[in-house]
Amino acid sequence: MAELEELYREIILDHYRSPRNRGELATPPAHRTEGFNPLCGDEVVVTIDVQDGVLNDIKIGGQGCSISQSSASLMSAAVKGLPVDEVRAKIATFKTLMSVHEAQLEDSETAEEPEPVDLRSLGELAALQGVVKFPVRIKCATLSWNTLTQGLDELSA
Repeated sequence: MAELEELYREIILDHYRSPRNRGELATPPAHRTEGFNPLCGDEVVVTIDVQDGVLNDIKIGGQGCSISQSSASLMSAAVKGLPVDEVRAKIATFKTLMSVHEAQLEDSETAEEPEPVDLRSLGELAALQGVVKFPVRIKCATLSWNTLTQGLDELSA
């Protein structure tokens, strides 16, 4: 188990030091959305190019802690080139992974148990599962995902 945790730490650090899809797409035709976590100051800028129901390209910008920035990098690599429906499904799966801890904190009689997440299906995103041990960091990990959701919602409105 210690070897797996070390591997996950290395994946997070790799994406923090060498972020994937860093930059910003020209707008238009790309759509730009900004996210901010006032609790810690993390910022993320997500620009997306959606054509014919496919997320053709995504770029990530911003600044913040290693969790927020590596999560943005991991997210961009995981969703680039996917149909928007699959992107939304991946967002839902990741948010379920992050919600496991929140459900455990609530009263077990009233809280709904989240669906189990198949970590193998997440690929490198599974590296972020350790974040749930640190509740204050969950918002860091989900910032880019929420920002991407907002951008997709704005495009479909």
